[in-house]
Amino acid sequence: MIVLGVDIGGSGIKGALVDTEKGELVSERIRIETPQPATPEAVAKTLKDLVSRFDYSGPVGCGFPATVHHGTAFTAANIDSTWINTPAERLFTETTGLDCYVLNDADAAGIAEVEFGAGRNVPGVVMMITIGTGLGSAIFVDGKLFPNTELGHLILNDDIAEHYCSDSARQRHDLSWKKWGKRFNKYLHRLEFLFNPDLIILGGGASKSFEKFSEKIDVRTKVVTAETLNTAGIIGAALHAGRCSDAGIKPNMAPCVSAEPEEKA
Repeated sequence: MIVLGVDIGGSGIKGALVDTEKGELVSERIRIETPQPATPEAVAKTLKDLVSRFDYSGPVGCGFPATVHHGTAFTAANIDSTWINTPAERLFTETTGLDCYVLNDADAAGIAEVEFGAGRNVPGVVMMITIGTGLGSAIFVDGKLFPNTELGHLILNDDIAEHYCSDSARQRHDLSWKKWGKRFNKYLHRLEFLFNPDLIILGGGASKSFEKFSEKIDVRTKVVTAETLNTAGIIGAALHAGRCSDAGIKPNMAPCVSAEPEEKA
């Protein structure tokens, strides 16, 4: 199945057509700058512009930097605060004229990794942590997603974790990778204490520099980098939308349980 996947971020909105059977992009990836301010109406218009650049008329999956419950955004990270309580799925669907399925961006990246990347066929608890402007998180138990975890907002060293050890915090405090790695290691220890994961997958921009701070990571849990790299959000969003559509679930109608892995033959 070919589905359009979109990754909506604070600085850019990226999209591509995805073969959801293979987890591969089958078109060029198009990126448009996120409008500033990133209000609901402005982002929706930009999404419509992006969609129009593809010869496509099926469901659209959108990874979005917010907790998304029943199609409504309840938080706003690195976008305009007016997104809070906005029915994102309904807005995107009405604006584009296509069925748009919206989920948390870290959840989307995690879906891609569990289905096609480092978390594939890994039993137990798998955590995906995206390291960028903030810290995104996704948790899977035996391949099934527990959606909308916001573990970047755990309190760490009397601060919000993502203010302490996100990539933007590294840049803001002008930290070397090794000094920042010590901070991030504290965060991983907290996650390990709370969840006892079997695998932690690192994604986002900072994960590309893993070798620069990996020596500072000493948790007992295995820590690896994402295999789907910067396409994870697009692939996961497309997979989510395809499954919801196949299940006959309309946007903003009900939670999509089809984001769980399909039975293997």
